[in-house]
Amino acid sequence: MIRDHGWIAARVPHAGAMCLLDHVVEVGDARIVCAAVSHRDPDNPLRAHGRLSSVHAIEYAAQAMALHRAFAAAATNAPPRGMLTSVRAVDCRVARLDDIAGDLRIEATRVSGEHDIVVYAFSVRDGARELVSGRASAVLDIAEIGKRQ
Repeated sequence: MIRDHGWIAARVPHAGAMCLLDHVVEVGDARIVCAAVSHRDPDNPLRAHGRLSSVHAIEYAAQAMALHRAFAAAATNAPPRGMLTSVRAVDCRVARLDDIAGDLRIEATRVSGEHDIVVYAFSVRDGARELVSGRASAVLDIAEIGKRQ
């Protein structure tokens, strides 16, 4: 089930170089695993002073979360747009991502929520080595929530 960068770019809220994921490795009801090579790109838009901090793994995870929601949306419906509201228990085991030689493996697992608010646990790995992990919450369908208030 490899979905390529172009397929992903059509389903996440970021375009161009800000679409960080390269392909989908696997997806299930509550979990998605993606791969990325963009951390090695010298033109990665998240780089500062030539470096990509490990805290940017949160953005990789957020895009995996958005992509998981796109899979959950019906084929004829647009996936819900959302906004990260919280990140917690983030553990950065490395300082940088740009010096990681291998592809990044981004795993996001929904631990709660279904509709307006979701919580995912995430990890970003280089092979078997965990680089960054944590939890992230998102509010989905912000436009719809605003209409109800």
